[in-house]
Amino acid sequence: MDPKTPDPARPSAAPLAEEVTRILGRISAGEPEAAEQLFPLIYQELRRVAGRQLRNERRDHTLQPTALVNEVWLRLVGSSKPAYENRSHFLRVASAAMRRILIDHARRRNAAKRQAGERRVPLSAAENSVTGAIEQEEYILALHEALERLAEFDPRQAQIVELRFFGGMTIPETAEALGVSHATVERDWRVAKAWLHREISGGGPD
Repeated sequence: MDPKTPDPARPSAAPLAEEVTRILGRISAGEPEAAEQLFPLIYQELRRVAGRQLRNERRDHTLQPTALVNEVWLRLVGSSKPAYENRSHFLRVASAAMRRILIDHARRRNAAKRQAGERRVPLSAAENSVTGAIEQEEYILALHEALERLAEFDPRQAQIVELRFFGGMTIPETAEALGVSHATVERDWRVAKAWLHREISGGGPD
């Protein structure tokens, strides 16, 4: 079958989301075999998130989308008691897991040349583009550390940055994933970027 031709057996977006949520419920209820049915339904979504995450990494990164998807899949469905509310929740957890994998990878690669907090790098790339290519591992690590601090006092803002910057999600996608309004995402995204800019650039609190 031509890959550009819609598969008549494949459900449309809304029924597909409902089917994914139903299967996630079965997995959470203790039916690990249901994961075999979930993977082909969610694979392209995971590839999309992985591709967006890797755009923030250097071009010669050793991890590729397929490898990143496979690794995060084992983490998400291989745990003893996975529990996911719905498709949006699963993708949100997947995005966070991919970020942790990439951060761990960057830390291992960068261990010999830098210590945590040794350098501060401008946040201009994140301000100008959500999906712009960022090749500096020091920058990604500094952003991760600042994001961890942000999560301590405003978890929702940290989640929005994670989904928008690392996951590459749009405003509507982020709003759906977090169950909030578009206006809330836009406001928190703007405030969080300003705070992260001060943190990473060394400006400190106002």
